[in-house]
Amino acid sequence: MPEISLRGTQMPASPIRKLAPLSDAAKAKGIKVYHLNIGQPDLASPQSALDAIRNINRSTLEYSPSDGYRFYRENLVKYYAKYNIDLTPEQIIVTSGGSEAVLYAFMACLNPGDEIIVPEPAYANYMAFAVSAGAVIRTIPSDMESGFKLPEIDKFEALINPRTKGVLICNPNNPTGYVYTAEEMENIRLLVKKYNLFLFSDEVYREFIYTSTPYVSACHLKGIEENVVLIDSVSKRYSECGIRIGALITKNKTLHDTVMKFCQARLSPPLIGQIAANASLDAGDAYMQHNYDEYLNRRNFLLERLNKIPGVYSPMPMGAFYTLAKLPVEDADDFCAWCLSDFNYEGQTIFMAPASGFYVTPGLGKNEVRIAYVLNNDDMGKALIILEKALEKYREFNY
Repeated sequence: MPEISLRGTQMPASPIRKLAPLSDAAKAKGIKVYHLNIGQPDLASPQSALDAIRNINRSTLEYSPSDGYRFYRENLVKYYAKYNIDLTPEQIIVTSGGSEAVLYAFMACLNPGDEIIVPEPAYANYMAFAVSAGAVIRTIPSDMESGFKLPEIDKFEALINPRTKGVLICNPNNPTGYVYTAEEMENIRLLVKKYNLFLFSDEVYREFIYTSTPYVSACHLKGIEENVVLIDSVSKRYSECGIRIGALITKNKTLHDTVMKFCQARLSPPLIGQIAANASLDAGDAYMQHNYDEYLNRRNFLLERLNKIPGVYSPMPMGAFYTLAKLPVEDADDFCAWCLSDFNYEGQTIFMAPASGFYVTPGLGKNEVRIAYVLNNDDMGKALIILEKALEKYREFNY
């Protein structure tokens, strides 16, 4: 048979989804699976968005402009202004989710073989998008003991070479929940300016910061306005993962026009998704406050219970709705698969994401998992009981 492409063989499997066949098989046997593996919120999408979809009155579901409907981009300008991010509609490109925004940013900014520096652990799909663009991810490990704070800036400088084209951050961070301080963002600004790098900043979780640390967007940084590429999405903000609406934001006109060529080639972002996302901007403060309060409550519930399980440790995440936890096992990939294929407690089991897939450096994260606190506390409490029982049983067989 013909050979698969090198790009295809290099593409990493998703640590978030790669165990899905085992989960499906467990469910087929009648086992209830608690999903802690994926950032799929269970909170309701805004009623304004659901009503907008139900009340669509069109005879044709047409292509939208390649950069998205202007009415939506104009309303996004007002949304970002609330965060002191000053934009025009022409600086916003609507994308098919934040994923497409990252991919097109890489495709437009990086040549094959170019390098970007990323603190790890990092969202696993960044690595997949880099492979798609032929680019190389160079990582700097952050550590659990410090709560995954930004590594010292001299470690970034040690990696810079003629192929280095950018730095990628996620703030608040997926998978760690860390929120970068103003000092850390200033250090990134100085690095980007000194070496004239792109700064790719994924800020899809800005609504969910649980600390007094102020939100500092890459778009707040002075003197590097044309270096910044902001990545955004409505998926987590409004519990709308399925409508696939994101945004790529840049004040660099040349970069904007380059990205637009990729957007034109894929024709347009989702029509119905834009209608829903635009209506979501009217969700109101009460909707966002409810979601914020719920995630904060879940975080506190999870971390208190999680750190009481013998041998388990997780630092307190300060944003988003994920945490990385160290488990008393040697191979979390094997443990997570075993939980789905060979274990259940009273007809129930758990699905977690092995953390090794969020690292590039071999060997890191082998005894860690990412847990998404997107379940209500009742379900999360049951999942944590199952985790403790699973660890007890697994260690009986492996130690």
